[in-house]
Amino acid sequence: MTDTAAERKMQFLFALRSKGVTDNRVLHAMEEIDRGAFVTGHFAPRAYEDMPLPIACGQTISQPSVVGIMTQALAPQPRDKVLEIGTGSGYQAAILSRLSRRVYTVERHRRLVAEAQKRFEALALTNVTAIAVDGSHGLPDQAPFDRILVTAAAEDPPGPLLAQLRAGGIMVVPVGQSDAVQSLIKVTRTESGFDYEELRQVRFVPLVEGLGQE
Repeated sequence: MTDTAAERKMQFLFALRSKGVTDNRVLHAMEEIDRGAFVTGHFAPRAYEDMPLPIACGQTISQPSVVGIMTQALAPQPRDKVLEIGTGSGYQAAILSRLSRRVYTVERHRRLVAEAQKRFEALALTNVTAIAVDGSHGLPDQAPFDRILVTAAAEDPPGPLLAQLRAGGIMVVPVGQSDAVQSLIKVTRTESGFDYEELRQVRFVPLVEGLGQE
């Protein structure tokens, strides 16, 4: 690693810590997974800045601090099976792959799935499966999941996804109208129902039903 690359990585990790990402497992995973591999074209030079960036199909790659905070709240464990709704660039799924046994990531845009799959293969991430499907329905044939992460905003935590969460499992989801401030919610499934915890304000693209038209 060159001095410049090492310095850039140190600054990247310092920025994460300063925004509240303190879990060492999460920080280590974000150090291992190079965000630069997920940002291409005109925005590539800005890959290490703490900001969301546009990707194909009108979607975005979330800012690293938000990825870190969501992952930290999700608290994936080494034996967990995780479902991610909204593959996007594949960056979040790649982080999760370092922290859990198995990651299923679903995306409504086939082009994004194909591009993410290539990145997973290039990084030798063999425990991630990307699927082009309507994410609002989750992935019933692989349920239940230990953890579910939603990277698009719903008006309420989606019922089909809550149903696919095992007892003791955690879901992290942005909730709110797409044109207003949204709240990041942590949902824990208990034996008797669900516990909800509001974490912080965020802004995500809306969760849309159906497959994208490509």
